[in-house]
Amino acid sequence: MLTDYHLHLRPDESDATPERYFTAANVERYRTVASERGIAELGVSEHVYRFRDALEVWQHPLWCEFAHDDLDEYCGFVREQTDLRLGIEADFVPGGEDRMANLLQARDFDYVVGSVHFLRGKAIDMDDYSVWDRAHSPEEIWRRYFQTLGEAARSGLFDILAHPDLVKVWSPAHAAHPERPRPEGDLRRFYEPAIEGIAESGIAVEVSTAGLRKPTRELYPSEAFLEMCVDAGAPVALSSDAHRPEDVGADYDRALELLERAGVGELCVFERRERRLERIEPHPPRTSVTS
Repeated sequence: MLTDYHLHLRPDESDATPERYFTAANVERYRTVASERGIAELGVSEHVYRFRDALEVWQHPLWCEFAHDDLDEYCGFVREQTDLRLGIEADFVPGGEDRMANLLQARDFDYVVGSVHFLRGKAIDMDDYSVWDRAHSPEEIWRRYFQTLGEAARSGLFDILAHPDLVKVWSPAHAAHPERPRPEGDLRRFYEPAIEGIAESGIAVEVSTAGLRKPTRELYPSEAFLEMCVDAGAPVALSSDAHRPEDVGADYDRALELLERAGVGELCVFERRERRLERIEPHPPRTSVTS
């Protein structure tokens, strides 16, 4: 079985309203691509900050700008009008764990994708609110990122740890952002705090093809990081982080090759926050990166 659990029915722009994208016709577009690429298990995980309910957890300026929608209406749409697994992508907000737990536990999600996009309110993968400034070295940012990722794993809030080395999104040094390089040398020294949290919690780790569509042009996570996760006993969830139908299952051939090298033969499948493992089926047809 192949899965794609981390996908979004709409782009990130603030004018991407539920009325335009939370429709049976749009879901069918995603389903069509998934079927063509051999993906049997499909789930949707919209960003938590798109919903007004999330402002009870954190009132970051970005969340205040985007939090227009009703979370229960989203859940109702997925449950009542689609055959998708119901998920959500929820940011880890240090200090807001209890509030986030209340929000998540009040809904019957099949799984929760946990992500680290911010370090003390500063964004890792956005130009707005960026953590990448002259006051912070790449080494400091990488160290803080993986420490926070370990905390997210230990929090018990999440079933899947999303794009687990997202901090590399701008590197190798991108022409538009040469001030955001990755540190030199063996990067495993940064991974250790995250691996400890992953091992202690038993959380699933996501292998995501989204990085191939970002400046880094690499899968998330790196092969070294994945090998450390596998050695720590972490199961794997496979996803594309698609925000449009054509990216569902994109570049899964690359991801499956990575999983095979790492000795991963099973993928996580979720239902009502319960996890089981299913054997990986043969490689789907090759799909190329789209920009």
